[in-house]
Amino acid sequence: MRIAVVGSGISGLASAWLLSRKHDVTLFEADGYIGGHTHTHDIEQKGRRFRIDSGFIVHNPDHYPLLTRMFDDLGVTSQPTTMSFSVHSEASGLEYNASTLDSLFCQRRNLLSPRFLGMVRDLVRFYREAPALLLQPDDTITLGAYLDKQRYGAAFRDEHLIPMASALWSSPATQILQFPARYLVQFMANHQMLQVSGRPQWRVVQGGSSTYVAALRARWSVRERLNCPVFSVRRDHGLVCIQSAAGDEHFDQVVLACHSDQALRLLSDASEREQSILGAMTYQANDTVLHTDTRVLPRRRKAWAAWNAWVPRDAGAACTVSYCMNLLQGIDSAEPFIVTLNRSEAIAPDKVLARMRYHHPVYTRASVRAQSRKAEIQGRSGTWFAGAYWGWGFHEDGMRSAVEVAAALGVHWPSDTAAGAVGEAHGLEAAA
Repeated sequence: MRIAVVGSGISGLASAWLLSRKHDVTLFEADGYIGGHTHTHDIEQKGRRFRIDSGFIVHNPDHYPLLTRMFDDLGVTSQPTTMSFSVHSEASGLEYNASTLDSLFCQRRNLLSPRFLGMVRDLVRFYREAPALLLQPDDTITLGAYLDKQRYGAAFRDEHLIPMASALWSSPATQILQFPARYLVQFMANHQMLQVSGRPQWRVVQGGSSTYVAALRARWSVRERLNCPVFSVRRDHGLVCIQSAAGDEHFDQVVLACHSDQALRLLSDASEREQSILGAMTYQANDTVLHTDTRVLPRRRKAWAAWNAWVPRDAGAACTVSYCMNLLQGIDSAEPFIVTLNRSEAIAPDKVLARMRYHHPVYTRASVRAQSRKAEIQGRSGTWFAGAYWGWGFHEDGMRSAVEVAAALGVHWPSDTAAGAVGEAHGLEAAA
């Protein structure tokens, strides 16, 4: 079959890679590079070259089994990393790094602070009590309502849990409080985050994450069309008409591996179900800057971590997190490389190395329910939808989505049994 794949993020990359084993595949990408959120920058600093990631960064074999398997197939190597986490509150001046007792109490006054010690107690209590949500039939309670009902303190809510979730999903505090509580806890349980010890070892791709993109492209037989935006998709008499910068073409099938809102805009003849399901899963933009300005990190060096959340005074303000790439990628450089979301105005212009604008899914009760309705639109009229938005919004979710589409179109990887297990895992997540 002739298959068009629209979008070259992880979902489009994996879809094209797998489908090209049996089919004639054309990949459409509006941008000038392939990879989407897999974005590695070549930076020169004082005569040395560095490859710095600004989108997809970390993975681990336990929770990214399909991605890890693809890396193994491609011969892509990885190395251990740290997932340390810090918080700096603009309103209170609080700073801490949750890695060790020394860094947790880097502000020594917190040893005698009832508010801070209460936050730590609430953290331990949340780890113990939150899993009970997974046994409840009611999935409508929001995180904010759950925290209020269980009487968790403001310090735990505003200076730990919300910043952590905001950093994970690149969302402001007000949106995180509307997040379905059971869905959040399901994610944390699946990723072993509701425990102090026994957490998985996270890893980064050696040489930058785009190394795997180069390995994919070196091995596939895919017709690539960069700088070739798709303008519309129309289903016509058993075929799919793609109108793009390259002209009008007909394909037997199309995989819309772009964001859900983009997919809906492209469909010139979207059905009511497509409008209802895709329309419930929205995205938000996040300004992202790669730079060397350490002023966005905590004031105390002990508080510096791999992930550094900055809590603004305004709860409705955009999420702000700064990733210390030296810690994450194991880089030794004269100045630290930092990737910051949504705090561009605080960064000195002469410290900026690159500017990006990434989009991330917004999770609400409506979007979670829409996930469970995927079967109502998947594969209808030769149209398939692949994207991380069907799961938690991370690389493994995009990979899983592509594997499911490929299996439905006759390409089973890594095996028929594994493909079935993948489908079962997704069903569990969608029901959460």
